[in-house]
Amino acid sequence: MNGRNDPGSGEVSAERLARIRAAKAGRREAFDLLAAEVVDGLYRVARLVLRDNDVAEDAVQETLVRCWRDLPALRDPAKFDAWLHRLLVRAITDEFRSGRRRRAAITLLRLEPTTPDASADVAIREALERGFGRLTIDHRAVIVLKLYLGLSLEETALTLGIPVGTAKSRLHYATDAMRVALEADARPTGREVSA
Repeated sequence: MNGRNDPGSGEVSAERLARIRAAKAGRREAFDLLAAEVVDGLYRVARLVLRDNDVAEDAVQETLVRCWRDLPALRDPAKFDAWLHRLLVRAITDEFRSGRRRRAAITLLRLEPTTPDASADVAIREALERGFGRLTIDHRAVIVLKLYLGLSLEETALTLGIPVGTAKSRLHYATDAMRVALEADARPTGREVSA
């Protein structure tokens, strides 16, 4: 989703608004164009929260199905992006709770050209990934919406369908949990201390 049409920007182009209205009226071609515009951004958010490519794809597919089904009930077409993110968060939550998250996930590693020692960068990425994996789905969602998408606390709360205070609390506890996880990873193990 480009900057002009992100929920955080508050702007929707006239052309896009016309496309949203046409899709709302049941024009499939307009909906297909909207879906093509948003699918990559939806997938990035779902992948960040769910940490599984296949489950993220399922969540995005379910989001688009719900969008097509429920779009005629959307009251304000200018708020399409926030409404769509709310549908995505619900689909992510449903996918997470469905138990499919217990499937084994295999990540193929790319061989990258050798560069000067980047082990510190890799270690940081791995520590962040482990810390993020320890968060609840609610905490992951608020971190992704606030820090990755750059939504305000108010927009994050609206997207999640929770009060602003709850969003603020979840963000606080999520960042605190990440800090604790990162500090725990940084502590030497018993074997390292005794060596």
